[in-house]
Amino acid sequence: MGSQLGSAGLLLVNTLINIYLFLLMLRFLLQASRADYYNPISQSVVKITQPAVRPFQGFLGPVMNRFDLATLAAGFVLKAVSIVVILQVAGFGMPPLVGVAIGSVAALANAILKIYFFALIVMIILSWVAPNASHPGALLVMQLVEPIMAPLRRVIPPLGMIDISPIVAFIAISIIDGIVVGSLTRAAGISGALVGL
Repeated sequence: MGSQLGSAGLLLVNTLINIYLFLLMLRFLLQASRADYYNPISQSVVKITQPAVRPFQGFLGPVMNRFDLATLAAGFVLKAVSIVVILQVAGFGMPPLVGVAIGSVAALANAILKIYFFALIVMIILSWVAPNASHPGALLVMQLVEPIMAPLRRVIPPLGMIDISPIVAFIAISIIDGIVVGSLTRAAGISGALVGL
């Protein structure tokens, strides 16, 4: 009974860490896509993630004013430490550091792909029910997915009233998740549950 409670506790801690990692990667993608910084949702994400990012901002800045290395580093370190601690507490001992690093990169990639996956679903629903929505959340989703959708729309024009570019984006996300994140997780030699949300 005690071991089951311990496993449930570790699973809960891992889930909470993955949710926070999700928010860190959302912050990274919002800056990369040049989404409205003053949007209330953007501000909330920045406030929630700032304690983890602040220690890295002194020596890691944004690249090309878009790609915030401090946020990536915060996510990487958070995930690496959580993998080591969870495996230690679970009784598996100290994992190889290379495996921890690869698993952390896989977790970052997984979080980014999940954000795009959910954002695309929201974008599709909004295009059906409220195509001209002015809600801050709707505007943020559109700004977030536009950098990946604009190139696809140039290559794949709409078929009459139907835009099939989101389908291509979903397929690409699934392939990248299966091949890249799956390969990294296997190479890390750790449980997929430690990597994904």
